[in-house]
Amino acid sequence: MTEKRKLAEKEYEIWVEAPRVAEKAKPGQFVILRTTAFGERIPLTIVKTDPLSGRVCLIFQVIGKSTAELAALNPNDRLQDFVGPLGMPSEIKNYGTVLLVGGGVGIAALFPIVKGLKEAGNRVITVLGAKTRELVILKEECRAFSDQLIVMTDDGSDGNQGLVTAAMEDVFLRETVDVAWAIGPSVMMKFAAKMAQNYDVPIYVSLNPIMIDGTGMCGGCRVTVADSVKFACVDGPEFLGTEVNWEEFIQRMKQYSREETDSYEAYIRQVNPFGEKKLQQNTDAGTGAGNSVE
Repeated sequence: MTEKRKLAEKEYEIWVEAPRVAEKAKPGQFVILRTTAFGERIPLTIVKTDPLSGRVCLIFQVIGKSTAELAALNPNDRLQDFVGPLGMPSEIKNYGTVLLVGGGVGIAALFPIVKGLKEAGNRVITVLGAKTRELVILKEECRAFSDQLIVMTDDGSDGNQGLVTAAMEDVFLRETVDVAWAIGPSVMMKFAAKMAQNYDVPIYVSLNPIMIDGTGMCGGCRVTVADSVKFACVDGPEFLGTEVNWEEFIQRMKQYSREETDSYEAYIRQVNPFGEKKLQQNTDAGTGAGNSVE
């Protein structure tokens, strides 16, 4: 790891030296990394690449033990594994007018698609959503590649107060959108897909189920799309949002929540027996969430 920067509470940007990944990566693809030989495999979308320096940029949110361990690393620390690029890239071409919606840390995965679609000649309208102003990441980067940037926050501290679906509907009512993307919390993507369906706009979402090998061998990332079983790591991570079985996907995302909580709490006690507050001060960790629709 060559650089580390805190973007928001519990959200970090890191640059990793990986020349072959930097050379081949395309928008929408991801890597899987491990911090130690006994660590969990963490899938993270590739946000930016610098082929000249051979580096890859990743953004992640601390939500459990593995991401807390990643956040605790510093420049010049080494990762155990770094595999990629994985997954099918986004279909970047000139569609006409495109609407891109990002929520919370999902904005990181949305940004390379925003950039790619603008460079392909599209009219790009970007909607970014988060709970508060501090959690709206990559705003200026997205603005640089957007014809219009709309910010929505739950508390109204930045842009307009409300949900991203309200901004989507405003756009659909005023102009024709040829295709849309939505990346963020599962519930946000579900309702963004429903909103786009109401206006007959095809919409792609990026699914982030548990992944292990990233090659379709383990089946851990299976999702139901158009009544068929797909593997997010090789068939995705992008799928048409109107074809995803959202109820099943959201339930599967919760299946290890108790084990994840227990593991994180055990890690907190091991690193700092005096509690999480002191750990946050020592490791620069905090809290963070994305704009959601419920």
